[in-house]
Amino acid sequence: MAKEVTVKVPVRIDLAGGWTDVPVYCIEQPGMVVNVAINRFITASCMSDDERKMEVSYRTEMPTGCGLGTSAAMNVALVAAISPASEKPASIAEKAYQIEAVLGNTGGRQDQWASAFGGIQHLTFEAEQVTNARLVPSEEFTQWLEQHLVLFDTHLPHVSGDLHRGVWSRYASGDSDVIQGLATLYQAAEGMVKSIVSEEAEGVADALKSVMQGVDLLDPRLHDPFRAVLEPLEAIGHVVAWKAMGAGGGGVVGALVRTEQDSVNTVTQAAMKAGWAPLSWKVEPIGVRRKENLNPE
Repeated sequence: MAKEVTVKVPVRIDLAGGWTDVPVYCIEQPGMVVNVAINRFITASCMSDDERKMEVSYRTEMPTGCGLGTSAAMNVALVAAISPASEKPASIAEKAYQIEAVLGNTGGRQDQWASAFGGIQHLTFEAEQVTNARLVPSEEFTQWLEQHLVLFDTHLPHVSGDLHRGVWSRYASGDSDVIQGLATLYQAAEGMVKSIVSEEAEGVADALKSVMQGVDLLDPRLHDPFRAVLEPLEAIGHVVAWKAMGAGGGGVVGALVRTEQDSVNTVTQAAMKAGWAPLSWKVEPIGVRRKENLNPE
């Protein structure tokens, strides 16, 4: 019997702890990430005909290499589309991760879990094990986050593999800045969890500032593409904190702005003048959405 399975999954922004989910680190030290699935999606369609021949296609709302975990979301969508409807989200996420591992990707697991589960995720990593817990703040606090964390697509391809490999090479050699940077990122994730649970806006800002410090210890070049635009805005108080929404070196960047609408407008105007595009977003509470159509025409 012919069948078409269509799967839609969200991409993510990472608030704190990114890099500590990479196995080369969390096999020795525990890792922790707080990330948020957002309402930008990857869609995969798997069509099988009466002879059980299959055709798979993708559609992305965001480009690959933008720092939102798009490539991982594509694999999550693929695995979900070709798996039974009963497949659990954690199993889908792990299979998607293993596809990338076979292809030589040395990244972590946060992206796959964000796409598979949706919502705001508190993820912990120990060796190859992932534990996830959903954070569910009030609607008021969720709206505060959506309104004050403004996203921009810089249209710059994110960090090169060489820069990434350089960080982990320095880690393997015992570089004190990298080790301290990763510890700072882990602590930032702990602070972010506490702040979201207690709904403390100032704590979210402090956690993002710690992320900035941790990333600069790994390699200042990860945030260099954003400094000329955001550091002046930070200096005059319109931007509280900012970070790359991914590995860094380009892609999407997020800036936490002051309460006043004037700050949002000022930051947006400066970003657009630099050629960046505002990216509207909301928290996406659902991970894998799966629809089956029997005997499609």
